[in-house]
Amino acid sequence: MVLKKLLTIERVKKRILILSLDTLITIVSIYLAFAIRFGEWYEPNDEILLFIFLIPILAIPIFIFSGLYRTVIRHMDFFALIEILKSTTLFTLIWVVFAYILALDGIPRSVLLINWALVIIFMSSVRILMFSLIRRYKLLSGLNSEKKQVLIYGAGSAGTQVISVFDHSSEYVPIAFIDDSKDLQGQIISGRKVFSPDAVKDVIRRNNVKEIFISIPSLTNDEKQEVIKRIECYKLKTRILPGLSEIALGRLNINDFRKIDINDLLGRSPIKANKKLLIQNITNKVVMVTGAGGSIGSELCRQIVNLKPKALIMFELSEFALYKIEKELEKYDLQIYPILGNVNSIEKIEKILGKFNVDTIYHAAAYKHVPLVENNIVEGVTNNVFGTLNMALAALKNSVETFVLISTDKAVRPTNIMGASKRVSELILQALSLKNKKINFSIVRFGNVLGSSGSVIPLFEKQINSGGPVTVTHEDIIRYFMTIPEAVELVIQAGAMGHGADVFVLDMGDPVRIDDLARRMISLRGLEVKNKKNPLGDIEIDYIGLRPGEKLFEELLIDDNATRTPNHNILRAKEKMIDWEVLSLILKRLEKSCNNFDYPNIQKSLLDAVPEFTPKKNISDQLN
Repeated sequence: MVLKKLLTIERVKKRILILSLDTLITIVSIYLAFAIRFGEWYEPNDEILLFIFLIPILAIPIFIFSGLYRTVIRHMDFFALIEILKSTTLFTLIWVVFAYILALDGIPRSVLLINWALVIIFMSSVRILMFSLIRRYKLLSGLNSEKKQVLIYGAGSAGTQVISVFDHSSEYVPIAFIDDSKDLQGQIISGRKVFSPDAVKDVIRRNNVKEIFISIPSLTNDEKQEVIKRIECYKLKTRILPGLSEIALGRLNINDFRKIDINDLLGRSPIKANKKLLIQNITNKVVMVTGAGGSIGSELCRQIVNLKPKALIMFELSEFALYKIEKELEKYDLQIYPILGNVNSIEKIEKILGKFNVDTIYHAAAYKHVPLVENNIVEGVTNNVFGTLNMALAALKNSVETFVLISTDKAVRPTNIMGASKRVSELILQALSLKNKKINFSIVRFGNVLGSSGSVIPLFEKQINSGGPVTVTHEDIIRYFMTIPEAVELVIQAGAMGHGADVFVLDMGDPVRIDDLARRMISLRGLEVKNKKNPLGDIEIDYIGLRPGEKLFEELLIDDNATRTPNHNILRAKEKMIDWEVLSLILKRLEKSCNNFDYPNIQKSLLDAVPEFTPKKNISDQLN
């Protein structure tokens, strides 16, 4: 109760209290200094006694002038102790001068030195004691309040720094640290014990912990995933500390701790890019990105502007998507041209390429959502196949140097219209490349990217936030994932390695079971899967069956004959091609079938071009 009253009094009164204690310390210290020097209790004469009681009149103004009382005890640190040392040293030096001027007898020089040491010890001890009592009181009062009890994973410098952030929180009270370091385990830091990860279960059970904050901002992606795997089984809501830069700038607060996202779960540690490859087709060149407002297209634009092109042309069908990326990039001192348009408008494409003398094209415009394309076959084929054909022919006509097609793993032994249409678009570039060597055509094929439009991840997050159920198509379905920035950086490098008709495949890492992913996302929100074994759980998982044209497993290669490139995350695939004379006839039949909405013959033409295409028997287009 006494400590509580002390904590709640006005700051001015707290300073007066500390100042009074320091006054007492300066008097007691000099008495003790004499006693230590002479080895017995010292009784000073009247002259020395007067001088002793005048010491605070000399000391306290020096302490005030040096800023000693501006330090808040509850936030005291090592630098506050340095201030005590500096202030006491200054006071002692001035006292020596006064004693010399007044020519006082009976004050040995050693007394001054002993007094200096005692004042430092007593003043520091009082402050450390008060600091410890305040820490202990705040911890105990937090435990007895309605605040959420949380753990901090990481007892290093960042972890101890965030304790002061929690001191001001009305919602959380950290009760312990968790750390992998055996040197720290068992230690007491800021009043909290450091436990090993093996002890987490007992700490949670004894203290009703609901959340854990990961406070190791220096973790690599791989290390971060190891920590997350270690704690996700405890079903705690998990948050993670922002980067080191925020801590260094002193901007840290509770709201800066973010939820674990999909990049934390699946993202890989970045691999240093080849700068020469990044700039080869971009720096001082006119670059065009189709589908510039999409997930891949917009990230291409972001990375391209940082590589200093001569100009960037952003070509996009969606007005809103184009507006968003234009507003985001308007801060760059660069010629950026946002142009609305359709890749099937060949006249407009040729006008753009001719007017701006485009050097490099990244063709990202495509319809990629498998069920939607399955139900809108004509539009999907027209956009993916003939949009690519129009872009490629216009590029040839206008002497574009480099053309990079963004493809997909679904083009490999496709089971759906989207995948088949993307494989045909690959065949178009391969055939044109064999026929005409003036332009460097390259194809880059990869799987799912984290956070893309139409991705399963945002859907899962929305379903979890609304209380479920989370819908998974099949228990055994697996997919490859890569972050969008990583994929785009590799796309740019792969495009610079092409020599014509190359198909590059990005190493997507290990495949991920979507069912496991859903369960991890649920547990890291502090929730449990609800099922027959756990009827009191929070979120159900509903298995809804494979969607039209969907496969259990995606592949990246048609034939297992890929070779490594200088970047071990990029493979060069050698795959079968079709001569332009043969392919052009198939394309004419396909175009006619699309114009006539002749779905059976659209499927037949795709099969002629892509023999490994295994479509479902029934055509599910909405207009069929």
